[in-house]
Amino acid sequence: MEMEKQRGHVLAVTFPSQGHITPLRQFCKRLHHKGFKTTHTLTTYIFNTIHIDPSSPVSLARISDGYDQSGFSPGGSLLEYLQNFKTFGSKTVADVIRKHQTSDDPITCIVYDSFLPWALDLAREFGLPAAPFFTHSCSVNYINYLFYKNQGSLKLPIQDLTFLELQDLPTFTTPAVSHPVYSEMMLQQFTNFEKADFVLVNTFQELDLHEEELLSKVCPVLTTGPTVPSMYLDQQIKSDNDYDLHLFDSKEAALCTTWLNTKPQGSVVYIAFGSIAQLSSVQMKELASAVINFSFLWVVGASEEAKLPLGFLETLDKDKGLVLKWSPQLQVLSNKAVGCFMTHCGWNSTMEALTLGVPMVAMPQWMDQPMNAKYIQDVWKVGVRVKAEKESGISKREEIEFCIKEVMEGEKSKEMKINAMKWRDLAVKSLCEGGSTDNNINTFVSKVQIQ
Repeated sequence: MEMEKQRGHVLAVTFPSQGHITPLRQFCKRLHHKGFKTTHTLTTYIFNTIHIDPSSPVSLARISDGYDQSGFSPGGSLLEYLQNFKTFGSKTVADVIRKHQTSDDPITCIVYDSFLPWALDLAREFGLPAAPFFTHSCSVNYINYLFYKNQGSLKLPIQDLTFLELQDLPTFTTPAVSHPVYSEMMLQQFTNFEKADFVLVNTFQELDLHEEELLSKVCPVLTTGPTVPSMYLDQQIKSDNDYDLHLFDSKEAALCTTWLNTKPQGSVVYIAFGSIAQLSSVQMKELASAVINFSFLWVVGASEEAKLPLGFLETLDKDKGLVLKWSPQLQVLSNKAVGCFMTHCGWNSTMEALTLGVPMVAMPQWMDQPMNAKYIQDVWKVGVRVKAEKESGISKREEIEFCIKEVMEGEKSKEMKINAMKWRDLAVKSLCEGGSTDNNINTFVSKVQIQ
């Protein structure tokens, strides 16, 4: 129940990408429900381009990353961007704090994206408690920490997680796949995190129990997810029925829902690879050749359409398959017509599928996605992982079709669906009063509220 008197004022400092903005903002909604004022910072460029729901209870504040007019270009230097963000961001976040110091709602705590460790140092300058918010699972964070602790190397088998193989590890930790810039960004998360008051992780305890215990040995972990709108899960926050900030918008949402509502229960394959992952033209053709044999809804961004086979869109039976540039993913995954989710296994998409009870066909691309795919298939047992050819890295149409059939109608299909609903029920339980996530959020707010 929301309280009339504010218990404190949390400033949330986020990394400017959709996959980082959304979960931290959802956490702000939980804090607001507990009686806190919450202010969510957005870089000026994102603020000017994002679609904002004016009815949201979370306030907004602009800060600078040094790229106010153009935003960060994918072709630019990420390390240079991060340094500029530290320079301009620390100054402008400090301005936000000072602005509120003389008001009747001063900032009492900072929660910051783990990619921005400088925010902890800034909080200390103002004498404020602070906590990093990690947008990956406990398992991925633990592996990333081991990589940091061992100065950029990992040796198999991983103690306490011996079931992990080389192909399951985050790609920047493997010698065969080099992402030096992203490696640096991941490693810097841990430079000062042991000094934080808490380490918040976007997962729920039951999903990541063993891994949470491992991570808790090195830092004070509180699992505070899933950060899916309340009305899809515990329904305690009546106003929280959708994500209210979108970098991508589309008029196709109504078309999507109308089309799905004409399909039988569990008959549609939903395909989406997030806003960053990019498949090669060869892989797109293999995927198109496989899904044409099913009823499907496929999200293909405008920049990716040219990779589809020649004539694919023109000859597609619109009653059997629908290709859109964007979809309201929560609405899609919660629609009874969806039988499985073919996903790149980004953590937000994985969490949405798990908490909405949808089995998955896992087709990871890079970063944490291979590890999420491993857990989807072998730990949580809610899907299958598509195999790629060793030399080319391409998943062939026959393999893709086989995996879809396995999830939709194979021998283990029923077991996957039962497991998916089990994780959904546990996610709901964690958020309800007395659940693991609810208790953790209560622990957090009791430490940072106005005394």
